[in-house]
Amino acid sequence: MTTLVLASASPARLATLRSAGVEPVVIVSGVDESQLAGLPPAELALQLAELKCAAVAARDDVPEGALVLGCDSVLELDGEALGKPTDADDAVRRWRAMRGRSGVLRTGHCVRDTGSGRVAAATGSTTVHFADVDDDEIAAYVATGEPLHVAGAFTVDGLAGPFITGIEGDYHNVVGVSLPLVRELLAELGHSWTSLWPAAR
Repeated sequence: MTTLVLASASPARLATLRSAGVEPVVIVSGVDESQLAGLPPAELALQLAELKCAAVAARDDVPEGALVLGCDSVLELDGEALGKPTDADDAVRRWRAMRGRSGVLRTGHCVRDTGSGRVAAATGSTTVHFADVDDDEIAAYVATGEPLHVAGAFTVDGLAGPFITGIEGDYHNVVGVSLPLVRELLAELGHSWTSLWPAAR
């Protein structure tokens, strides 16, 4: 079995990997996301994922020969990259701009094989269609605090589920980690997805 290190504090990414049979070691990168600015959304997501992956791969507590996975998500709306909102007012403004419209959730993925030093990276993109929610619904959702902690100020797998009318592309990419894309990146590095499953399966 190959050890996967998840370079992310995201509970949604961890839950997604676990539900697919993988039990990653979580090591948070601590990367300052504000150091990158002015990049197109897809490129921003990819470069942040690469930074997080590299920061964790360089640490002494990474298991020998492990694969390190870094991810970062932003919502592209009107060509702008929207990460986590700065505060509740920002989240309300975001939702007023998003309602009744569509955005593209961009998640950068970077996998580093610490054994060989090789890296594979790509950005997954999924179109998200938002319901035409009213001001009361927006206020109630923002009051829960959930949108303040997530890219794009929404979760498809949480309280905002009823406010998402559809998606085009990989659902898991919207949650924060595209399983099919990670499988492809692993293959690029000579590893199979199933090698991440515990031997007992």
